[in-house]
Amino acid sequence: MYTYPTDSPIPRTPPNMYPMEPRHYHSEHEYLQSPHSGYPETTPYPPFDSVPTPPVHDVGASTALNHGSYPSDFGHPRPRPQNSELGLAPQRQVRRYNTTRRVQLVRGNLVLDCPCSTRLLAAVPRKDGKEFTHMRYTAATCDPSEFAKDYTLRQALLGRSTELFICITMYNENEVLFTRTMHGVMKNIAYLCTKERSRTWGVNGWQKVTVCIIADGRSKIHPRTLAVLAAMGVYQDGVAKNEVKGKEVTAHIYEYTTQLSVDSGMKFKGADKDIVPTQIIFCLKEKNAKKINSHRWFFQAFGPIIQPNVCVLLDVGTRPGNTSIYHLWKTFDVNSNVAGACGEIRAMTGTAGVNLINPLVAAQNFEYKISNILDKPLESVFGYISVLPGAFSAYRYIALQNDVDGKGPLEKYFLGETLHGGIKSGIFEANMYLAEDRILCYELIAKKNHAWLLKYVSKAYGETDVPDAIPEFISQRRRWLNGSFFAGIYALWHWGKIFQTAHSSGRKIALLVENIYLTINLLFSWFAIGQFFLSFFILTEAIVTIKNPPFSSSVANIVHQILTYVYLILIIVLFLIAMGNRPQGSKAAYTACFVFFALLMIYIMFCSVWLAVSGVQQALSESPGASLISNGAFRDIVVSVAATYALYLVSSIMFLDPWHMITSFAQYLLLMPSYINILNIYAFCNTHDVSWGTKDQTGVATDLGVVSQASHGENTVEVSLPTEQRDINELYEDACRELQKKPAQETSHRDARTKQEDYYRAFRTRLVVCWIISNLILAIVVANATILEWLGDFDTRTNGYLAFVLWSVAALAAFRFVGSLIYRISTLFSA
Repeated sequence: MYTYPTDSPIPRTPPNMYPMEPRHYHSEHEYLQSPHSGYPETTPYPPFDSVPTPPVHDVGASTALNHGSYPSDFGHPRPRPQNSELGLAPQRQVRRYNTTRRVQLVRGNLVLDCPCSTRLLAAVPRKDGKEFTHMRYTAATCDPSEFAKDYTLRQALLGRSTELFICITMYNENEVLFTRTMHGVMKNIAYLCTKERSRTWGVNGWQKVTVCIIADGRSKIHPRTLAVLAAMGVYQDGVAKNEVKGKEVTAHIYEYTTQLSVDSGMKFKGADKDIVPTQIIFCLKEKNAKKINSHRWFFQAFGPIIQPNVCVLLDVGTRPGNTSIYHLWKTFDVNSNVAGACGEIRAMTGTAGVNLINPLVAAQNFEYKISNILDKPLESVFGYISVLPGAFSAYRYIALQNDVDGKGPLEKYFLGETLHGGIKSGIFEANMYLAEDRILCYELIAKKNHAWLLKYVSKAYGETDVPDAIPEFISQRRRWLNGSFFAGIYALWHWGKIFQTAHSSGRKIALLVENIYLTINLLFSWFAIGQFFLSFFILTEAIVTIKNPPFSSSVANIVHQILTYVYLILIIVLFLIAMGNRPQGSKAAYTACFVFFALLMIYIMFCSVWLAVSGVQQALSESPGASLISNGAFRDIVVSVAATYALYLVSSIMFLDPWHMITSFAQYLLLMPSYINILNIYAFCNTHDVSWGTKDQTGVATDLGVVSQASHGENTVEVSLPTEQRDINELYEDACRELQKKPAQETSHRDARTKQEDYYRAFRTRLVVCWIISNLILAIVVANATILEWLGDFDTRTNGYLAFVLWSVAALAAFRFVGSLIYRISTLFSA
């Protein structure tokens, strides 16, 4: 637990904490005086001339949170405002005076040390350093790649080394999602400070952790999220500027070491709740430029100055476990060849699992659990995890760096920023970079002359919200599926890069085996829609022909025919909707399709069970002493399917986490047809859409001139107008002469943007046609009674195909189980 010094009523920082060599500062005047020698009581700014102005209403000034607990609740009583109400939005405050200051620029840059609120300082125990008493503001007027050349950060000024650099990216998330993530991070930092026997951490471990919050667009950030940051002392309104000496500000950077945390219930937590100081860099980007640009600020702007050992990436809304960041870091500390690691992503199920009442949430919960129990451990054993989720992952900073020629993982990663929206970007690359984190993972393990590996850490986890409505679910999976499909093709196509690495021969063979496994999965996903239709068709058709059907053969045949026609009609409808409608605009249609496919799955499972039981009864009656394994229906349906789901159960018990098999398995089975049909159709039909939901922001046009303020009075402006009658007449005559001219024949030309959109849509059409035709051929070849008769009659051929599919699924599940078992054993020994 972090403890404060008790030898003084005002704790002082140890003298050796902040080196004072001149090399740590931009100039003699920049950082004023030594933090451990005290601060003058005067203004923190360099000399300036002040000009008071009359009272004005500053629409940019906001108070801290005006509901919930107050900082003064920590032993510093003060009266609460009478108008505070729970849930009331942050109010604006009237400032008594504005002050015009002349501030000295640092290397031509605007850098301000702004004193914190005295009410904030009264609520925290430490005031012995400028990082606690002043917020540092920097107006960046450059690209992220140029930031380190002309700017610096407090960590460099204080001479601190950074072990963990945590990036939290956000867009317009509200204060609940932000505090869920931020409070979780601060609890993790507090845990690091309890590791007193660690060579790295301990009481002052917080000095080795820096949290970087990056907001994607000043006009997009939620105002209540800003209020939380202001309440923590990180943000101050009215400080930021749009331009510095004619240069447009690209990012507003606020630095502060806070001693307060705010939980998702809007309650303040301080030292009495074991919260330790946390170094925060808040980067508020002027314009919305996508998440990948936020990562450019993190890696290219701040990374070279901070020079961290491990970088942790988090999305706002993801709550890391209280010890998860430590477990991620420990993986890098123990294994010097680990370049990246991730933990378990858990779906938030609510108090007592109440969210699992929603079948969509339950299905995603099962999907996440199986991925973390079977897929991630298998890939971790091979050393290559196909995707480290951006919501909660970590990277070794040195492994990300490019070579001397500028080629490397970060170069490939940030290529996605220039591709999206670029006129010359190809559709394959644009879709591939919808999952740019997959590209980064492959480039790390395939880095030339290196032997980096990726690991999964089961002890680390992060909880996140999952879509609970069908339109949002479909939109999310569109980007996931398209990005993973094209990124997977990229990784398989460049498999030869493995031989240019420094991996051992055994590791190279293991990576090739994993590539074969991923190729098989890619093929199964390509033919998934055809395979599912054939499984449905074969099982429902078999009910018609067996000796003891559950109802008469004529009724079974009618049901089979009706379901087949409705299935095919819905497939056509899904293609039409996906081509021309947004999921949000077709909610009723998509919901009806989800319901139909769930009912269809119930009938398919009923047919499967009936066929299996019927086959067993028939086998026992014909050959009482024969083995059930020799019976085809029992072997191909019961054994293969039971083996698959038994492996799910055993692996879940092995990881001591079997509850999803009880609470979510049935919902996942019912929604599986929708996963295969609805999500795949929408994704493939929208490969031309490579947008991230952002809009370009541009400045105000000035081609019509500017109305400027005159010096004669408040209501007087200066406007340039034609006043000479001769000029007015000439303008009028010019207009008349223009009307008498014969208009030139205009030839329609497509601009570059239109050509690109046409190319994208044409690619989408060709891809969908190839996908439909290949799955259609598969269905016709297997289901048509007159094709490939030399392979046997219809029943023999369809039964053989169904057995192949079921046993292939079982074999893949067994392969994943073996990898999961090896991972589990290795973690037990390493512990």
